[in-house]
This record gives sequence, C-alpha cells and structure tokens, in this order.
Amino acid sequence: MSREQRGPNEKLGAVLALAGISNAGLARRVNDLGAQRGLTLRYDKTSVARWVSKGMVPQGAAPHLIAAAIGQKLGRPVPLHEIGLADADPAPEVGLAFPRDVGQAVRTATELYRLDLAGRRAGSGGIWQSLAGSFAVSAYATPASRWLITPADSSVAREASPADGSGAPLKVGHSDVQKLREAAEDARRWDSKYGGGDWRSSMVPECLRVEAAPLLLGSYSDDVGRSLFGAAAELTRLAGWMAFDTGQQEAAQRYYIQALRLARAAADVPLGGYVLATMSLQATYRGFGDEGVDLAQAALERNRGLATARTLSFFRLVEARAHARAGDAQAAGTALKSAESWLERSRPGDSDPTWLGFYSYDRFAADAAECYRDLKAPRQVRRFTEQALSRPTEEFVRSHGLRLVVSAVAELESGNLDAACEQGVRAVEVAGRISSARTTEYVKDLLHRLEPYGDEPRVVELRERARPLLMTTA
Repeated sequence: MSREQRGPNEKLGAVLALAGISNAGLARRVNDLGAQRGLTLRYDKTSVARWVSKGMVPQGAAPHLIAAAIGQKLGRPVPLHEIGLADADPAPEVGLAFPRDVGQAVRTATELYRLDLAGRRAGSGGIWQSLAGSFAVSAYATPASRWLITPADSSVAREASPADGSGAPLKVGHSDVQKLREAAEDARRWDSKYGGGDWRSSMVPECLRVEAAPLLLGSYSDDVGRSLFGAAAELTRLAGWMAFDTGQQEAAQRYYIQALRLARAAADVPLGGYVLATMSLQATYRGFGDEGVDLAQAALERNRGLATARTLSFFRLVEARAHARAGDAQAAGTALKSAESWLERSRPGDSDPTWLGFYSYDRFAADAAECYRDLKAPRQVRRFTEQALSRPTEEFVRSHGLRLVVSAVAELESGNLDAACEQGVRAVEVAGRISSARTTEYVKDLLHRLEPYGDEPRVVELRERARPLLMTTA
C-alpha cells in the first residue's frame, strides 16, 4: 500500500538517475531485499514510476528497502531524507554512531540493546526487517579512525541518578561484571557448537538488555567501569557475530560498532583489535576485500607491542583473508607467513585473552585453506584443509562443517568429483545439526559449483541430501 505526497518526488528521481538504476531495476532490487527478510513484495516499474512521478509513499519496510537498494549501488548509506521519503515510518539509525563522549556511548549502546529485543517480540522482524539489506562497509570508516586516534577514554567513572531513566541506580561491583563474563563464555561455547541461530545463542541480545544495560546505566568507579565495559564489549561483539552467522548483516554491523566503542571505554586495545578483525571478516565475506584489509591492519597497528603473539597471529590471518578476497596473492602469502610465524612464537604460559581460546593451528590452517580457495590454488587448499580436518572436535562443530565444504571445493577444482561429493555429504550432515546461515551459504556455493555435473549420480544424491537444509532457509 502507498499514501500520497504532494507532487512528484524529485529527490528520488534524481538519486535514481545518479545511481544509474532504472525503475524496473529498483523494483527488482527492493523485491529481492524483501525476500531476504521473508517479505513477499511484488513491486514493478509502474510502482516505482508512481513513487517518482506522483509522490506516492510505500508503507511498511519498503522505504528503507528502497534506501538500502540505492545505497548498495552507490556504495554508501542513503538516508530517507535524501530520497524524499523522510515522512515514512522511521527506522532509527540505531547503533551506527561512535560517540566521542563516553556517556553518550552508554546511551547509544543501551538503545541498541532495547530496540533489538523489541524487534524480536514484534514477531515480524522488528527493526531489523526495516533495516533489511542496509549493510554499508563505509559505516565502519568513522569508528575505525576514531578508535585509532584515541583507543581509550580518560575516565569512565559514573554516578547514576533516577533521572537517567533506569529506575533506582545500581552500584556496580566486580561480581556483577563477572556474571557478564561468564555469560559471554557460555555464549561462545554454544555458538561454536550449535551456530548463531540456536536458541541458546540467541539469548545474548536478551542478556544485553536485561543484564548489561542496567549495569552500564548504574554507578561505578573507573576500575569497575573499565572491566564492565570490557565484558559488555565481549557480549556485544558476540551478538554481532551471531547475527553475522545467521545472515543479519545489518544487525551485526551495528553491534560491532558498539562493541568497538565499548572496548575503547574499557581501554582494552587487544579487544578493540579483535572487534576490528571481526569487522574485517564481515567486510571480506561481503566481498569488500580492500576495506577488509584496512580494518585488519587497523587492528594490528594499535596492538604492536601490546597484544600477545597468538593475538597478533590472528590479526595477520584475518588480513590474509582480506588480501586473498581482493585477489592479491603476494600480500596474502606474506600475511599468512607472518601469521604462522607469530603463532609459532606463542607459548602455553602467555597471557592470551579468554576470547581467543578458539584459535589454534587448526584454525590457522582452515583460514589459510580459504585464502587459497579465493586465490584458486587447489593444491594449497587441499594441503591446509587436511591439516585443519586432522583433529575434528565436537566443540567447534560449525567450523568443522565449513572446513568440509572448503575441502569439497578443493577436490572439485582438482578434478576429484567423487571426493568432492563425499566431503559435501559430510558437510551437509554437519550443517543439518546446527543453525548457521553462513554454513548453509557455503553448501549452496558448493552445489552451484557442481551444476556442470548435475546429471552425475553422486551429485544428484548430494543435492537430494541437501534439499531439507536448503528448504529450511528458503
């Protein structure tokens, strides 16, 4: 449905011309973005013509999908006022700000926590449906640069009052912070084993709203506050990672930005680097290799002389992933060698952060294999994948599934169709045990690569085995 404006929407027409999008093209993009969020939209070129020439305003999520579609083509966020749709139902740009003031940072983060749960309770996607497809890698530029310039706030001590809107102010102590850290540890374990979409993992946003937000709005000393911000940053990054794993890229981006801001308040430079590395992985996954390199190098730059050898190894590994996606084989190889060298320097007694507990040589080998997959070097993919799969574990089920798919791709590119299908069947079995849109996307990519062999019995069998998995994400 639509409602009338006064006269033609010249702003929308001008931006469409700037982006080089036809009426039919915009309709197709909006319908596709809606489908990604479970919406059945049937806009066509006539619909767009009415929006432009008659000033009709589509209702529901459509204005935000229009902005997202144009923003994807332009490579930057497009606010509603720029396309003459500012009168549409507002979807706040929640979570995208990286405030300089620590008090404002608390308000921005807690607003994000509250709105996420409101969206879940609405039963129709809430704010994330409205923001469908609005991921823009350019939104990371300001947070990364501000963090690089000032990686720690001077003081975070806070005296709360009832006027803050949080009820009776809480006096926060280290025991309160410890509960958040334990929640983060539990969430990491569930996420690795069951995927970001598992109900146990999806409790993290509620923990942020119910547990973390009141603490952040309470009273605390500088010492307790630093620890509190660090724990909240870990949980917020985890919420982003789980959103990323389930395909909610726009939600993940907002969580990551707030996690980086909280890490700055915690004066925890390695944790801030870890958030930047996670941003880099998302940018790389979305096809923005160059921006992924920038984010990974930002993580590394501030941590020289601060982070442990294993932490620096991980940052270099993430950089290698981005170089590989950007097609720079030499830079990827250099970063991989550096990552391996740093990993070899690490020792069991090093003071590695708890959030890095997943990182071992197995993980290094798995990501190295993905680098060489992107660089189309199947022999190297096979070599590293064999190492990554040498010790399968029930603790990291999702990671094992991803490695199986990468192995299948390497076998296929080496001309070993039978081995590719065998690994593919194993990957589908793992993917069926977890809730991870990312793992399903890897399986879809494998099936796409197998299309030239579609009549082969083993390929037909694999496709049939994968059908239930693909139907659950349709």
